[in-house]
Amino acid sequence: MAQTHTAHQPSAAAHDAVHPIVPREKLQFNLDSADIPTYWMDGDAFKSRFWDALSIIFPPGEKYFMSSVREFRGQITDPKMLQDIQDFNRQEAQHTLVHRQDNDRLRRQGVDVDRLNAYVDQMLNVSYRKKYSKAYNLAITSALEHFTSIIAHSLFDRRDVMRGADHRVRAMYAWHAIEEVEHKGVAYDVMEDYAKVGYFKRVWALVHSTYMFPAIIFRLQNQLLAHDGFSVAQRVTLFRKGLWWLVKPGGFLQPMLKAYWHYYKPGYHPWQETDQPGYDHWLAAFNASGDPVKASEQTRAAMAL
Repeated sequence: MAQTHTAHQPSAAAHDAVHPIVPREKLQFNLDSADIPTYWMDGDAFKSRFWDALSIIFPPGEKYFMSSVREFRGQITDPKMLQDIQDFNRQEAQHTLVHRQDNDRLRRQGVDVDRLNAYVDQMLNVSYRKKYSKAYNLAITSALEHFTSIIAHSLFDRRDVMRGADHRVRAMYAWHAIEEVEHKGVAYDVMEDYAKVGYFKRVWALVHSTYMFPAIIFRLQNQLLAHDGFSVAQRVTLFRKGLWWLVKPGGFLQPMLKAYWHYYKPGYHPWQETDQPGYDHWLAAFNASGDPVKASEQTRAAMAL
């Protein structure tokens, strides 16, 4: 029998979103500019192709996220939850659109983006859907949404891992991270209140995703570097040095670690994470100009990055 959200209103009220979910559409990042270099981050092949692999993952990944939430929409009658899902879908659809534009940049470099997209799509939207229950796919979605939301901790951190990035591509990731912060609890709410996923399945999905997500990134990244002409030995060297950039003290992952571990706490909810560096600066700058590239650069200036 379908449940209504009314029975869960006390729980939902305890976890209201701190930041409203605001779909922002028809944004311009000028990702088709011919002067964006192939290695647009510090002139570094590993770093640039790490982010490019992420961009390839996002269109089929967002499709998986939206489909996983949609499986439970028929059970939901609460107007607030339905509006959150609608806004979540609109934001994710925009992420898909913009990352496809970014992926067109890779196509112009001769990258077979369609083949790489198809690999991710087959894995998530075909194999996972056949292999796992609707509830577990939603738990995977919630876990991956946790990863994408905590990236904001690294993008807006005084260590400034994006200092040497092209300002247009950097702005795209800043905008994406901001919107992940806004809707980070939507899939979690559906998972908890409607899919009835308990603690152990929730944390196992995060363990699963902690292996799966970087494995996909590194697989695609390796293929991008092979496309660039790097030999196996050269790629081993690039990965050895690049992995240190990721995990070293003060590296890319360090600002995320505390927020990552919070997900394992019993009683955790994403809306409990109220400290989101860069959010207020970015929002004020974007609302003033409507330009996500200007907003990114003004945020960096305001935060002295």
